[in-house]
Amino acid sequence: MARSLSLIVATLALLVSPAALAADVVSRTLDNGMEVFVKPDHRAPVVTSMVWYRVGGIDEDLGRTGVSHVLEHMMFKGTEEVGPGEFSEVVARHGGKDNAFTGQDYTAYFQQIAADRLETVLRLEADRMVNLRLRPQEFRKEVQVVQEERRLRVEDDPRSLAQETLRSVAFDAHAYAYPIIGWMEDLRALELTDLETWYGRYYGPGNARLVVAGDVEPQRVFRLARNYFGTLPRRAEPAAVNPNEAPPSRGSRRIDLEAQARVPYLALAYRVPNLPAAEHDWEPYALRLLAGILNEGRSARLPRQLVRGEGLAASAGTHYDPKSRAPGLFYLYGAPTPDSGLDGLEDALLQQVARLREEPVTPEELDRVKRQIAAGEVFQRDSVFYQAMQVGQLETIGYGHEYLDTYLERIRAVTPEQIQEVAERYLKPQRRTLVRLHPQPPGEGDGIPGPGSPAGGGPHDR
Repeated sequence: MARSLSLIVATLALLVSPAALAADVVSRTLDNGMEVFVKPDHRAPVVTSMVWYRVGGIDEDLGRTGVSHVLEHMMFKGTEEVGPGEFSEVVARHGGKDNAFTGQDYTAYFQQIAADRLETVLRLEADRMVNLRLRPQEFRKEVQVVQEERRLRVEDDPRSLAQETLRSVAFDAHAYAYPIIGWMEDLRALELTDLETWYGRYYGPGNARLVVAGDVEPQRVFRLARNYFGTLPRRAEPAAVNPNEAPPSRGSRRIDLEAQARVPYLALAYRVPNLPAAEHDWEPYALRLLAGILNEGRSARLPRQLVRGEGLAASAGTHYDPKSRAPGLFYLYGAPTPDSGLDGLEDALLQQVARLREEPVTPEELDRVKRQIAAGEVFQRDSVFYQAMQVGQLETIGYGHEYLDTYLERIRAVTPEQIQEVAERYLKPQRRTLVRLHPQPPGEGDGIPGPGSPAGGGPHDR
């Protein structure tokens, strides 16, 4: 019954027009350059409000990594009018919840709250956009918090450590090689003046986007935005970061990593384009489907063949996201079974890649993945939070929310031959970086601190 229901939903998803799935977004630009986007959804009397800043790990320099993430923490430490921690306390008193995240391409702050309390959170956000107090004692505490976060999330997590090392080796001259959370040495060296410079450079209305989704009328949101954000002074626009990776990869790279871990782990990645960098505009959509062929659902090749079939992997997966400010990586990863070991899993994953390069996928297999992606979009866009998240991300990285209008249409148009073509062009050895994690028993070695960020460059919550 569950399988039949899933098939019905996936079939319906393919019949829904892209326009019906895309958000009906209304936008305005304030006189100081701040962009405002509103997506009405009147099913429940709640809203998600987000402020996105176009600054993240990609904007940082070696020696100051982690500054975006530390500043995200400090944004909750108060202004002249709001005391440390009081922002979240006010939101909670009004029945809402709030948080923030830092990614490679952006930093964002959000609140989920009753629609009639929207004005309260907009007032608070406008206040800390320009009136943040960076107190030395709060700064020292938050740097220690981030250092401990790094220890727990990366240095004491072997798989995160392997993924971080992978990114640092895969990129030569690009900030995507740096960890969003920051290198420990950089965190120790960080000064309050670094945050003051970062805040002054990137936190202003001209570098920000307000996104509100939920039970709201656009004109009311625009009026509130003008009242609270429209009066803020416009700051000089920060210099644009060159998103291109240079020099190009000229050979495969391989790292054997030793760290305290219970089981071995393997991660490999290929340098691939994002939407603007693709040689043909259909290539990122083909890469997205290629990832689905390998790992979208129980019938995908990795779980069906490597995990349940041949027993070579205890787990295996892929990740690719074309929505980024710069070209990124196509990931494959997994943990071997005791019988296969790292050698067996490595051979098996590379054989899967070779098969994609040597023969087209079947139309039936491709159709299954297209239906699953479409069904996933239907469910995700049912969430008010996800609607706001999509608009904010796409506008901040520069694609525009109109990307949603054609996404499923472009996915449906990909052919088996195009899947094979992107595999041949991009999944080749000279674009590959491979990291093998060899477990050490407790007490042997110190582990290896290293570069990068978890697969996909995902955000870190405060």
